[in-house]
Amino acid sequence: MAIAGTVPPKSINLWGSPFARSSKSLQCRLITTASLIRRSSSSSRTRDHHHHHHHHRGSQELKKNVLTRGIGFQWGEERRRRRGGSNHDHHEYCRAESVERAGLLLGGGGLSGEERRGVVAERVKVVSLVALVMCLCNADRVVMSVAVVPLAAARGWSSSFLGVVQSSFLWGYIFSSILGGALADKYGGKRVLAWGVGLWSLATLLTPWAAGHSTAMLLAVRTLFGLAEGVAMPSMNILLSRWFPSNERASAVGISMAGFHLGNVISFLLTPILISSIGISGPFAMFSCLGFLWLTVWVYGITNDPRESSSISDSELVLIQAGKTDSSTTTKGELPSLRMLFSKLPTWAIVLANVTNNWGYFVLLSWMPVYFKTVFNVNLKQASWFSAIPWGAMAISGYIAGSASDFLIKAGYSTTFIRKVMQSIGFIGPGLSLLCLNLATTPAGAAFFLTAALSLSSFSQAGFLLNMQDIAPKYAGFLHGISNSMGTLAAIVSTIGTGYFVQWLGSFQAFLTVTAVLYFATTIFWNLFATGERVFH
Repeated sequence: MAIAGTVPPKSINLWGSPFARSSKSLQCRLITTASLIRRSSSSSRTRDHHHHHHHHRGSQELKKNVLTRGIGFQWGEERRRRRGGSNHDHHEYCRAESVERAGLLLGGGGLSGEERRGVVAERVKVVSLVALVMCLCNADRVVMSVAVVPLAAARGWSSSFLGVVQSSFLWGYIFSSILGGALADKYGGKRVLAWGVGLWSLATLLTPWAAGHSTAMLLAVRTLFGLAEGVAMPSMNILLSRWFPSNERASAVGISMAGFHLGNVISFLLTPILISSIGISGPFAMFSCLGFLWLTVWVYGITNDPRESSSISDSELVLIQAGKTDSSTTTKGELPSLRMLFSKLPTWAIVLANVTNNWGYFVLLSWMPVYFKTVFNVNLKQASWFSAIPWGAMAISGYIAGSASDFLIKAGYSTTFIRKVMQSIGFIGPGLSLLCLNLATTPAGAAFFLTAALSLSSFSQAGFLLNMQDIAPKYAGFLHGISNSMGTLAAIVSTIGTGYFVQWLGSFQAFLTVTAVLYFATTIFWNLFATGERVFH
């Protein structure tokens, strides 16, 4: 028997010198090893209480034996005792370890020989395609915001009708979020997102034709566009929760939402160029074609669940499944009652956070050009920085929030603590920025605080946006849809009502102060009642 603290023989040394690894890293490897043993010792994927207890005890015994009796020898003895001496587990473990070392962005680095066929992990392909479609999702929205000016001039639309056209997107969006979330829970994010992309790409393509055909047709097409796009967020959340372990989920959402924010930049910059060079239908045709092209890759290249994928390696599947904290991610079509959902304060914390987030975001998005024009006599719509810098900053800070969240999870901090910290930054940061915006005396200073408010608000992506999966993994899509619909209603109220609020309060500064107070109040409610633990079983 090997003596603790000595280097075991090379023939049975699976990990190299034990002195080359920290104790924390060693524990991670032992947990992964125990997960492999649990996975193989059961003939089915069902996890009842008896099996869970038995495997947990086996995991603890394995860790104790390896730590006290020598790394290489005891691990080999334990593996042979439980698995009959097969070498398959050693290779499977090392592959899982190398994928985990490579991380989310590097995929399957560290593999050798024929294992290098899949250098890019499947989950990296999934998040890349999700980020791309979220980019298209937002870009397609912005196309209409830019093109509506020449459309209105060509068709002779009044300012009041222009507002109706702009809001018609939200008519469909506010209802489809709930339906899309429920469907994603039942059928998976892949199918629902595919139908959504197909329909909104078709609606984008038809928008110029509908504008020339009739007013009713234009409003119908824009409503269809909103209906289709309403399924994007819930489907994204469900799909990423199935494809990523808990300690990578925040980074995956951060990457996907970075694509969403960059859609603003791309569309703001490309749409005017395409309109001037091709015509009013140019940007609509281009972005819709990109949507259909994405769809062909998505349908044949991605599955709802990693367990259904024929391309994923066993090592990556082990890594994903071992890193999940929820035992069930599917429903059989049943939906929870609204009374049950809203009987718990963590649900109200998520809904109020979504409402506050959308209120502040759409106030900044819709009314900051008016604010700068009124206070500083600066036309933001002609300022290049307003078309790119705030949205680029949101993309970067959102990814930072996700990476920091995952880092803290790996460091052992509780999910509840992490969700509260990230959401607090996502609300206190914008609130303080808006108060500082009131004190700004130059356009440059005001622009800095506006960018700070938008970028810090993206920390909410690692707060309430992930928290739905924490408290209700079986109904996360449905809960996301409900909170998103209420948040959309808040966006409509804030966008339409800001003018009235400003007139009632007497100045933009007073309204920005009220919005900051809303941020602070919601932060208090969130920290009192939000939780990272599972609430609905």
